[in-house]
This record gives sequence, C-alpha cells and structure tokens, in this order.
Amino acid sequence: MQASSLSGKTYFIRTFGCQMNLHDSERVSGMLDSCGCLEVAGPEDADIVVFMTCCVREAADTRLYGQCSSCKSLPAPPGGKRVIAVGGCIAQRDGAGLLTNLDNVDVIFGTHSIAHVAELIEEAFADGGRHVRCEETDLEPATSMPWHRAENYRAWVPIMTGCNNFCTYCIVPVRGREKSRPFEQIVDEVRGLVRSGVREITLLGQNVNSYGRDLFGEPRFAELLRHVGDTGIERIFFTSSHPKDLLPETIDAMAEVPAVMPQLHLAVQSGSTRILKLMNRKYTREAYLDLIDRVRDRIPDIALSTDIIVGFPGETEEDFEQTLSLAEQVGYAQAFTFIYSKRDGTPAAKIDDPTPREVILERFNRLVKVIEDSAFAYNQGALGRRVPALIEGTSKKDPSRLLGKSPWNQTVHAPVPDGIEAADLVGKIVDVDVDVARTWYLSGTVVGSPR
Repeated sequence: MQASSLSGKTYFIRTFGCQMNLHDSERVSGMLDSCGCLEVAGPEDADIVVFMTCCVREAADTRLYGQCSSCKSLPAPPGGKRVIAVGGCIAQRDGAGLLTNLDNVDVIFGTHSIAHVAELIEEAFADGGRHVRCEETDLEPATSMPWHRAENYRAWVPIMTGCNNFCTYCIVPVRGREKSRPFEQIVDEVRGLVRSGVREITLLGQNVNSYGRDLFGEPRFAELLRHVGDTGIERIFFTSSHPKDLLPETIDAMAEVPAVMPQLHLAVQSGSTRILKLMNRKYTREAYLDLIDRVRDRIPDIALSTDIIVGFPGETEEDFEQTLSLAEQVGYAQAFTFIYSKRDGTPAAKIDDPTPREVILERFNRLVKVIEDSAFAYNQGALGRRVPALIEGTSKKDPSRLLGKSPWNQTVHAPVPDGIEAADLVGKIVDVDVDVARTWYLSGTVVGSPR
C-alpha cells in the first residue's frame, strides 16, 4: 500500500510525559506530514488522533483512558472513520492488552516501533481492523524518520535510548536497555541542524552520562559534548543525567565548551541515603553533595535542577527532613517534585507503607516551599545583569511582552521594543537588562540589536 493513501487526511497528536516523548511525537508528525496528512488543532477535526503516552505515574493511565473515552463523543469526520492510535510508554508496556479496555483504539505502537506508525494507520483505515506493533527494532530507523518541529531554531537530538539502572520505583525500562547511537551520526546530525538554522539543541537520553558504554565499553559523553560543541551550534542542553555516572571529564567539558549552557538537571530523588538505597539509586547523600560541590567549583553560577519524590514507601520523618536539608543546602534553581506513585511491576510496589496520605501531602507542601524559596534566591542573582535570551514568542497572558530563555534555562520577559514585530524576533537572541527577578521568571528591557 502506498503512503499516499493517507494524503489529505487530518491528524492531531496529544503528548504526555518527557522530552523523549515530545521528540517521538515530532517524528510521528513528520511521518504523517510526509504522507500528505495535515495537522489540525484538536481531535474533533482529525481523521487520525494519536496519543503519545507516559507511564511514570499512575495518573497517566487515567488520563489516557479519559482521553480515549472522550473521543467516542466526537462527531464523525467527513470520511466517516476516525483512527485512534496509542503510542509511547504505556503502549510499549501493555501492548495488545490495551485493546481490551480501550475499545475504540485502532492502533497500538510501542516506543521501539514509531517508524511503522504510518503503515499501521493505513492498515486500520483499509481493513477496519486493530493493529499492534511493539517489538524492539533498531534505534536508527526512528531517528532517521522525517520530523515536524514546532520551532525551526531549536531541536531535540536523541543520543541513546533505554536505561540500565532499574530504580525500584521506575517503569521506564519499557524503553529497553541502553542503546547508544553511533558517535559520528550524532555529530553529523547536529551539523545538519546548524546548516538548517537551528541555534539550540537538547541532547536526549534516559541517562546521557552513560552514552557510549554499550559501544565503546566506557562512557564517552564528555567527548561527545566536545565534538558537538565544535559543530557551530550556539546552545547545548542535555537531559537526563544520573548522578552515579557524572564523571569528572564531563564536568570539565561542561565548563570548557562555550556552547554547553550553565544548567544541569541532576535528579536526586531523596536526600536520605537509606531511601536512596531502597530506590536502588547507587549513590549516597554524601556522594551527591560532593558531586554538587565539584560541579560548582568548575561552573560557579550553574543553575541546578532536580527531581524529588516524596512519600517513597517507608520514608520516615527523619528521611524526609534529610531531603529538606539537602534541598536547602544545594539551593536548586528549579525542581520537579512528585508524590510517589505506585506502579505495578516495580520492586517498590511490594513495599508496605503505613504512612497516612495526609502526612505525605504535608511533607510535599513543605518541600515545595523550600524549592520556591531557593528558586527565588537563585534568580535574585540576575538582578542588574544583562542576560541573553533566545526568544520563543510572546507571553500567553500578554502579547506585548516577549518570552525567551536564558542560558541558565530561566524564563525571561521583556516588552516588545518599539518599531519591531514580536514575530521577527522569534529564534533571535536579544540582550535583556534584568530589573525584576521572581521565583519562576526574570523581567527587564531589551537593549541593543537582536542577533
């Protein structure tokens, strides 16, 4: 069957979860574009509805079921048939089992099978059947797919998939074991992005610090950073980093490669060594804090962000107090805080926990307050400084104000300069003199010319 059988059909993609899922959605969108499909703003206007799912938290399953159910009440599209497809981590985890509970879903495709999504959708339109593909395939077919980026100045670049760490709370191993892309392939891709006008990239992987271990017998992420920095790309971010694999040579590369932005996401999850052991994180509180000291010694103004779980089974008040004190000591610029979500099939799900829900909620709120205070304190350091901001557009609340990101991944606002259209600044870097620093944003005035 020819790909043109989808030509003229409309599609809508809703994405849940991490940057890897967002990048996978770009690939799916790019493939549907190449088949002649047209993207629309909502599922009610779509012949094809795709849900890219996340299974890290239990609420994600609930959201998927609700979203699929809501599609039943949508009016039929002009062609008479709407194909609903589910991809991402829930699809990889449950496979054909999803068809039992989601009776209006036509296509299931796993994280390793996104290169086949168009043919699966074609088959569903052609025969009215339900089609599933979740088996593992090579990484390269997916990364070589066409993509549809929302921004032509910024791109995600996957450098590896999978994870070998097996944290006891985590269901993410549905993406398989670590598999790194070839070194030169990544560098060549970034060179191509630079030629196409991309200014900022984010290197993606479940654990970028271990990049290359499967190819070379040892991690070569530091070397990759240096080579990518030589391509002419202006801004490099990366995520995610596991503390146990953040090597001294990687810290050196971060400090010495100008294109690597002074921002690091280093998930701690807990400040208690006892809980870290139960989580199978493979580092201690002391080792994590020592790592933070080494990073700050080389990059003094670095913006640190993290993930923290509250209410891991068996967490005591003493354990939680250690998390609070660690957060206060580190002084994070940002943190993603979560209440533990029990995931069937993970080792942590077997641990009994008598802690009342209201106690966990109270702890969570205390942690949020500490993070808000540290984020506010970090941003105060930008007051009176001139900050280069890569402009993304305008504020949703006020179209007269620009929205951009600093090298420290801070949100930056500024009035649109007189005589300039905001649209003409998208993808440009402007200097902003900061005179307001709040918890989650900076604000100031544009000075000089965009570049």
